[in-house]
Amino acid sequence: MKTASDFGFVKIAVCCPKTAVANPEKNAGFVLDSIATASEKGAQVILLPELALSSYTAADLFHQQRLIRRCEDALTQILEKTSENPAVIALGMPVWAGDALYNCAVLVQNGKILGAVPKEYLPNYQEFYEKRWFASGSSALVEEVTFCGQTVPFGELLFQFGELVVGVEICEDLWVPLPPSSRLAVCGANLILNLSASNELVAKDSYRRELIAGQSGRCICAYAYASAGLGESTTDLVFGGACTIAENGSILAESERFCPEGSITTACIDISRLMAERRKNGSFHDCAAVYGGCVRTVRGKLPVLSLEQMDRPFDPTPFIPSDNKTRADRCREIFAIQSAGLARRLSHTGLKRAVIGISGGLDSTLALLVSHEAMKRLGLPNENILCVTMPGFGTTDRTYQNALELIRSLGAELREVDIKPSCLQHMKDIGHDPAIHDITYENTQARERTQILMDLANKEGGLLVGTGDLSELAMGWCTYNGDHMSMYGVNASVPKTLVRHLVNFVAEESDPRTAAVLREVLDTPVSPELLPPDENGQIQQKTEEKIGPYELHDFFLYHFLRFGFERDKLALLAARAFGEKYSEEEIDKWLSLFLKRFFISQFKRSCLPDGPKVGSVSLSPRGDWRMPSDADMGAFLAE
Repeated sequence: MKTASDFGFVKIAVCCPKTAVANPEKNAGFVLDSIATASEKGAQVILLPELALSSYTAADLFHQQRLIRRCEDALTQILEKTSENPAVIALGMPVWAGDALYNCAVLVQNGKILGAVPKEYLPNYQEFYEKRWFASGSSALVEEVTFCGQTVPFGELLFQFGELVVGVEICEDLWVPLPPSSRLAVCGANLILNLSASNELVAKDSYRRELIAGQSGRCICAYAYASAGLGESTTDLVFGGACTIAENGSILAESERFCPEGSITTACIDISRLMAERRKNGSFHDCAAVYGGCVRTVRGKLPVLSLEQMDRPFDPTPFIPSDNKTRADRCREIFAIQSAGLARRLSHTGLKRAVIGISGGLDSTLALLVSHEAMKRLGLPNENILCVTMPGFGTTDRTYQNALELIRSLGAELREVDIKPSCLQHMKDIGHDPAIHDITYENTQARERTQILMDLANKEGGLLVGTGDLSELAMGWCTYNGDHMSMYGVNASVPKTLVRHLVNFVAEESDPRTAAVLREVLDTPVSPELLPPDENGQIQQKTEEKIGPYELHDFFLYHFLRFGFERDKLALLAARAFGEKYSEEEIDKWLSLFLKRFFISQFKRSCLPDGPKVGSVSLSPRGDWRMPSDADMGAFLAE
């Protein structure tokens, strides 16, 4: 049975315990309480604030030997109480090294000290006077220090536990132009621990969150931040106990501030996801070649995280923000990228017309809306959009009427070409029986439509705008040299689940007539309409009944392309993301189909028309996805 650790997950707990100023014995008890709570939650790495054993605001009491000795006694107590605890625990305390006192992060595990990392940048401005008490870690002359009866590494260190590599910085280190965490990251650290005592000021919290998220993004790492809380002295400052965990630019978890009893927050970080991002980022390695170097490494082993203890949430729609405002902003930006790309292509070619095949379905609807916006950008009339309806053997009255109404509401030119006679003639020419509704029957219609559109574009001096989306390209759900081909594919990097939201976004900003028909399109089942309707004239050929739910395939596509996840991890994430909506058997069935179709369909993606990239996942053969068309799928299908 695989564990969460096997899939690259590590559980982090960030704690802000209660604090007694300058009372290490009491603080040891508070720290142990936090460690116990974090351990109950399955945390493998536990982070506590800066100078947690002494309190940060002890001020000139740091000159008192008794305080420093009592901190050492407190750590000894913690080591004894955690001798059977395999979690990696990082806590702050003052440490003598040579003839100087340092503000240190001390990492312990199973009752042993792994190492001590001194703070490098000491604030000495406004209300902070750390240079009055501590020396900078950059000036340290020793590489080992002895306390609590143990001689341990001292200085800039990395702590490696299999794939997890931990780097440490302390408070002000993050706020400087060149944070130590940047150097540690290019030297291999994929988790940065920050032990902090950051006071609260108006608007400081939002800036601090941006700083943490931004650093995790720049360093392509996870970043855990623990700040001192309300128990600190309030002589001049108030500390809120901000605890935050970020991963590659996104906040995963954060605690409530100003809690008198302290606080704790946990999150599962995905190390394999971070390493996948780093492997693809050439600039990260270029930076490492310049600024990286040899950093002393302490090695150990993490406790195992079970699947039951792994509580990381997974978004079932990774292409679509769940927040309404963010989603609207995202749709607005994508729509602008699509329309600007098409406008630029029309301008470059000198063409004044756009030609589109309109079926009444989602994809062609979005392509028409994009073309409509492009004409606005170019200052050209809507009549310059030539919309062609091409009823075939599977066209239903519902989609046909939707297409006509949409074209009229937008003021585009409408033409109709009935493809049934030409398709029947073609099938006669090649000796195919029209009563046999096979792939030849279907593709005859798709290719006939593309031929009509291409030739009309030539005749009218226009540009044929493609309608196919990213999901169809991934699954190969398009006819080679049929709807697969165009002169510019505006939807080429928009997944099917996002197409729906883009159409809805335009509907919400449109006039009542256009909005009404767009909502009717949104309510229509997805279908290529290449097979005859049922006896009631309704759509018989429903895409998702044939190839599976697009929401599942878009989920697989995102994680497979973006992070290179294996089949087992894709199945695990989907099961967690969709809950009881799909059984394990259903997920396995559709995942197998996704992988098979993805591999056998590469030849269609190897010759795609140009189209604008709108997000982080794209299948353009010119940059985003280069794959041999005859790659063997066996190793990828194996569990």
